[in-house]
Amino acid sequence: MVVSDMQIARLPEVAQIIMGQSPPSDTYNEVGNGLPFFQGKAEFGEVSPIPRKWCANPKKIAEAGDILISVRAPVGPTNLAVERCCIGRGLAAIRADANRLNLEYLRFFLRYAEPMLASMGQGSTFAAIGRTELASISMQLPPLDEQRRIVDIISRAEGIVRLRREAQNKTAEITPSLFIDMFGDPLTNPKELPRVELGRFLSFITSGSRGWAKYYSPEGDRFIRSLDVRMNSISDESAVFVNAPLGAEADRTRVLVDDVLLTITGSQIGRVAPVLENLAGAFVSQHVAILRLKSDLSPKFLSMYLSLETGGQREIARLQYGQTKPGLSLQQIPKFMLLVPSIMLQNKFADKLEQLQSIQSQQSAATAKAEATFNALLSRAFQGGLGLP
Repeated sequence: MVVSDMQIARLPEVAQIIMGQSPPSDTYNEVGNGLPFFQGKAEFGEVSPIPRKWCANPKKIAEAGDILISVRAPVGPTNLAVERCCIGRGLAAIRADANRLNLEYLRFFLRYAEPMLASMGQGSTFAAIGRTELASISMQLPPLDEQRRIVDIISRAEGIVRLRREAQNKTAEITPSLFIDMFGDPLTNPKELPRVELGRFLSFITSGSRGWAKYYSPEGDRFIRSLDVRMNSISDESAVFVNAPLGAEADRTRVLVDDVLLTITGSQIGRVAPVLENLAGAFVSQHVAILRLKSDLSPKFLSMYLSLETGGQREIARLQYGQTKPGLSLQQIPKFMLLVPSIMLQNKFADKLEQLQSIQSQQSAATAKAEATFNALLSRAFQGGLGLP
C-alpha cells in the first residue's frame, strides 16, 4: 500500500522478532561468566540495559543493535542492546532490516507505539504481550533518506530532554551533600553533635485509617498515600482527592503545614517528606504517619536527616519489624536517634534547601516542556506530520 511515497509496513516485514526465553536458573551467575542476561525492564537504563547477571547457557540471544522491548509488566518500554546478550521471557528483541528500516527510526517508532502496546497487555492479571501482538503493529515507512531526516529531528529533541534530566539529577545530588557539609556524616558525627531521641521533639504522632476509598472524588481535599511520599517531596503524579467525612477521625488524620510524613508499611517503608503550604488540610492513608514537631526541630532538617542512608534510614532498618511485609509502629518512631544541631543552624540549612528546591522546580518545568516537545514530534513523525513539503 502506498500513500504518496509512504509505504505502510507490518513489523515482521521490516524486522525480525525474537521472543525471550528464560534459561535454567542454575546457569545464572553474578561473576561475568557467559553473556549478560536481561530478564525485563528492571535492568533497563536511560538508553541501554545495565548487566547484573550473566548466563553461561543462553536460550535466546539478542545482538548488539537490537531493540529490547519489555513484553511483561510493564509492556512497551524499550532499550538498545549494545552487546550480544541473553534475553529472558520478559523481553523480546526487534532486529531491523537495515536495507529497509533505520534502527533509530524503529526505536523512535516503538517509543511512539508504547501506549498502544501497553493497552494490548491489559485485561489479564499479569499484563503481557507475545509475538502475535508485536507482529500486528504497522508503521509508516518512508524511504531510508527520509527516515534518517526524521531521526535527526527527533534525536535533537531527545538530546535536550536528556540534558534537562541530567541537570535535575545533578541538582538533586547537591541536596544531601549540603547536609553533610553543614552537619557532617551522621554515621561518624565529626562535629560531635548531641544524639537525642526523636520523641523529645514530637508534639503529636498518628497514622491514617482504613476505608477512605469510598470517599474518593474527582475533586476535594488531597488524599496522600504511601506511593505519593517520595524522599523529601510529595508527588502530584496520579493524585487522588476525597470528600472527607466530618468528625474526630478525619480531624485526627488531617495534615498541617510543617508536619513530616513518613511511610510506615510495605516495600517503600521509610520515605519521608515535609508538608508544604500547598498540601495543608490533606489527609493520609493508614500507611503514612504524621509527625508533628515542636518548635526546636526544623521539618526540613528532620526530613533530610531521616532520608539519609547513614542517618535515619539506618534507624528505620534497625527498628522496623517483619520481613515479608516490613513495618514501623507509632511506638518505635519516637525511639529514632537523631544528631541535633542548634535550631539556628537547622533553619539556615532549611533556607539553603529552599533555594535549591526553587532551582529544582525551574528545572522540572523545563524538563516537562522538553518532554512535551519530544512527544509532540514523535506523534507528528509517525502520523505523517514531519514529511517533506
